[in-house]
Amino acid sequence: MKLINPLVILRVLSTILFLETIAFLICLPVAHIFNESPYPFLCSALISIIISVSFFLLSKNTSIDKITNREGFIVVSLSWFLFSILGTVPYVLSGSVSSFIDAFFESASGFTTTGATIIKDIEILPFSIMFWRNLTQWIGGLGIILLVIIILPSLKMTAQQLLSMESSLKEKILPKTKAIGYRLLYIYLGLTLIEIILLYVGDMNLFDSICHTLSTVSTGGYSTRNTSISEYSSYSQIIIAIFMFLSGISFVIYYYLVKLRLRKIVKNEELWFYTAFTVAAGIAATLILFHNGGIIFSNAVKEGFFQVISIITTTGFTSTDYLKWPSAGVMLIFILLFTGASTGSTTGGIKMLRHLLVIKNIRNIFRRIIHPSAISQIKLNGKLINENVNLSVISFVVFYLFIFIIGTILIVLTGSDPVTSASAVISTLGNTGPGLGSIGPIYTYAPMSDTSKVIFSFLMIIGRLEINTIFILFTKSFWRL
Repeated sequence: MKLINPLVILRVLSTILFLETIAFLICLPVAHIFNESPYPFLCSALISIIISVSFFLLSKNTSIDKITNREGFIVVSLSWFLFSILGTVPYVLSGSVSSFIDAFFESASGFTTTGATIIKDIEILPFSIMFWRNLTQWIGGLGIILLVIIILPSLKMTAQQLLSMESSLKEKILPKTKAIGYRLLYIYLGLTLIEIILLYVGDMNLFDSICHTLSTVSTGGYSTRNTSISEYSSYSQIIIAIFMFLSGISFVIYYYLVKLRLRKIVKNEELWFYTAFTVAAGIAATLILFHNGGIIFSNAVKEGFFQVISIITTTGFTSTDYLKWPSAGVMLIFILLFTGASTGSTTGGIKMLRHLLVIKNIRNIFRRIIHPSAISQIKLNGKLINENVNLSVISFVVFYLFIFIIGTILIVLTGSDPVTSASAVISTLGNTGPGLGSIGPIYTYAPMSDTSKVIFSFLMIIGRLEINTIFILFTKSFWRL
């Protein structure tokens, strides 16, 4: 097996860090408009570009024509950590966050589109820092690696190498990396622009429209208000709910829609499973609020469906304090923290496709019990599922639940109560944000211990990378020659 070449890794990271430099500079006009100091972002951009240039100079003579999958795994993992670490600089220099651990938590939460926060009063933040928080989520929505696909073809990295690092279940829609990158980016930009316009014609000003859109299409959940979305009109809440749902759909579906390949859409089982599950959960929440919560039906529909969509898509926006819901409603929220929307979307969590395949496996087991001699095969979208793919899906779900259990135990040992610990672990691992107990929708993660915040930050990153990408680095076989 070929040795891992660190210079290849540095060359790719130099390109990735150059993009973060651009992200810092994008915040300068916002600081200028609101008469705020540009220093935090100028300094951040300077640090980022110095590291980027240093990496480039160290590796400029390195041939990267044959970058390996192992080097790709390392690049993807290091990218999220480096982005999160450098993303702390504006928070610290602006004085918005006092400690590095808190700033790293906030930065990691942004780039991983988790939406968990340690900031108790968001509304006193400088506008440029508010914008930075939401921009980090928009950048993280498609995935840092997907954004640099437009640049990385010149580095000879293929779509297969890049996409396989973030999901084992993404569908290849075009053979060329650059073509994939452009089409995904156009779709992402299109959703962003349309939602900004729709929110702006409602009761949001332009700044709030932009910020909430950046957090919606990325299914991130950062708001410019301490009370999240509850202060805004029903119109704004409905628009955000619609775009949260749309952002939970795989970008492959949008590609097929643009190309008018409607048969592909009709045959996509995950899309219909995601839609049916969301509708069923929304109806359940509505009935719980109407019959047990004493809420009038129209409000129960609006409140129930908004929160269900927000949790399933791992966005984390809140229109109400769902901890005040009847016990059945709170339990429903907790269960939904284990879901996630479609693969190939901006959402986190286990994802609907994996849940669907688990259900198919369970049904297959019962069928074999009833008819032992029958040959039963698992199909998805009309095609047989490879046994290795099926096994990887089952393994992922089991490993996901195992990490949830271990993480909960660790957080309980730091002094948190079991309910808070369990919901915080699954919320950060699933990139959702708010949970139950003392990290509910009207609270923050600020009171949690520094140890807990470090654990949560790690969970957010491994959750965004769908677990395997990180943990494969710790296996003997990965480093064996």
